[in-house]
Amino acid sequence: MNELINTLMQDARVWQGDRHTRTRQPAEPTGYPVLDNQLGGLGWPRGALSECLLDAPGIGELQLVLPLMQRLTCAGRTVFWLNPPHTPYAPALAQEEVDLNQVVMIHTDNDNDLLWTLENCLRSPVTGLVLAWPRRLAARDIRRLQLAAEAGSNVCVLFLSRKLARQSSPAALRLELEAGKHQDLQINVLKRRGSWPGQRCTLAMSQRTHVPFPEPSRIVQGPWPQSGL
Repeated sequence: MNELINTLMQDARVWQGDRHTRTRQPAEPTGYPVLDNQLGGLGWPRGALSECLLDAPGIGELQLVLPLMQRLTCAGRTVFWLNPPHTPYAPALAQEEVDLNQVVMIHTDNDNDLLWTLENCLRSPVTGLVLAWPRRLAARDIRRLQLAAEAGSNVCVLFLSRKLARQSSPAALRLELEAGKHQDLQINVLKRRGSWPGQRCTLAMSQRTHVPFPEPSRIVQGPWPQSGL
């Protein structure tokens, strides 16, 4: 029993209010040094769920995951989009060096189908990243998806309503997103493994590393034409 407790604490799965815990869990850099610094120098956790909570789509949330999309697709990993609120603009993604051959968009008819699809995408060995826009997920569903993410060891980002910010969640990372001035993105870290919440930062798109981003509005502002990928 003591060995199990020590393992949980070393992996930062037990929150200790009196100190930070350096998690050993694998992660993918976000591409934004300012945000990575607020996340303990790590980034998006792999083998775990991340939540982005926002009032409405189109405030810059896609810019937040674009560096990871570019890096994973160019490495031959598949990026799944599940029930996005608007159709992605494929030419802009291609200009940002996202390999469209590795991008798959899926629309499901109901919540049960979405949960089943999410779970299978997370368990697939070809998956690098899953982006999903569920209307609602029960805590038991999130735990089920967490197990699938651990099995596949990939990144999953759920875009959910900001109204859920005050509710507890088993997700490893929870970010509250707000639109800022000049297309900046205000980020409040509600939860992350190994530390207490409350970190805040403002992301300007010029702060992103490695991937050029000449025109942010070309991707993130909708609605887009319903042309598909």
